[in-house]
Amino acid sequence: MSVSAPPLARAQDAKWIAGAAAALALWIAVYRQLDPFAGWAASKLPLEPGSHLREAVRFFIYDAPKVMMLLTLVVFAMGVVRSFFSPQRTRALLAGRREGVGNVAAAILGVFTPFCSCSAVPLFVGFVSAGVPLGVTFSFLIAAPMINEVALGLLFGLLGWRIAAAYLVFGLAVAIVSGWIIGRMKLEHWLEPWVRAVRAAPSDLPDHSLTLADRLRAGLDAVRDIVGRVWPWILAGVGAGALIHGYAPAELLGEIMGRGAWWSVPAAVLIGVPMYSNAAGIIPVVEALLAKGAALGTVLAFMMSVIALSLPEMIILRNVLTPRLIAVFVGVVATGILAVGFLFNALF
Repeated sequence: MSVSAPPLARAQDAKWIAGAAAALALWIAVYRQLDPFAGWAASKLPLEPGSHLREAVRFFIYDAPKVMMLLTLVVFAMGVVRSFFSPQRTRALLAGRREGVGNVAAAILGVFTPFCSCSAVPLFVGFVSAGVPLGVTFSFLIAAPMINEVALGLLFGLLGWRIAAAYLVFGLAVAIVSGWIIGRMKLEHWLEPWVRAVRAAPSDLPDHSLTLADRLRAGLDAVRDIVGRVWPWILAGVGAGALIHGYAPAELLGEIMGRGAWWSVPAAVLIGVPMYSNAAGIIPVVEALLAKGAALGTVLAFMMSVIALSLPEMIILRNVLTPRLIAVFVGVVATGILAVGFLFNALF
């Protein structure tokens, strides 16, 4: 609470709380009507009942607003959470952490302080300059895009809490173990020379407190920023999911990504690495693939590889990592993703 004008701050807080509560009530009311609305809207179109096209259209009408609404709610909530964090403060929390404990702390922080791949270069330089060990840094960089609030929120909303919880546990395991392995390899000399030459810079933030209204406003700003940037990917992902849902034969998908095909998990990872998407765009595809009978582990391995090992991210990281270190990073993380895929297929 601001100490300069407490009454005004309290009045603003009350106004923002009332607005947020009203918006949440409206969100719930609309969300409950999405399924019947999709069925009604599809029935009004000149499409043959039971046809592939009608099923694809109904899937899109239902899933596009559902994913957008889930994304908006989750991003708003995490925007409020992120008002307590910043890249500088994260650097300060990670600096001086030893391997093991540092890897766990970095991976957990990655969940709550998600940064897009375009932020990898300044974050990596900032971490290195603050004295964060290389392996600890990689644990953060693996966890941040792969186990972010969008992935967990959408998995929970679309596939249930069991899958979301399992994804969280195994995703953290990949980030922690991969970072620990890279740290034990002592590869700091494979950083680009200019990165190794960077000296520590001040990282303290100005000491100021935010009111509740400020934090809710930060959540709204996060919605404008993140949802405003990713909505085309969401529509593209839902569109791809609708095509898979309506047209892709279950037998073919079962053969390619089914539980009995031993090569399906490595194939899914190889297919996913060159692709570029984010969790919001890829999860509707995951949902459609699972509906067609694809194995859970194979589909999640595909999702992890798209999010955590995308080609554009590797291109960005090339600014600070030598090709040898990038190869090690990709190899270690891909191995962890393969293990998760095989394990999920064995357990679920």
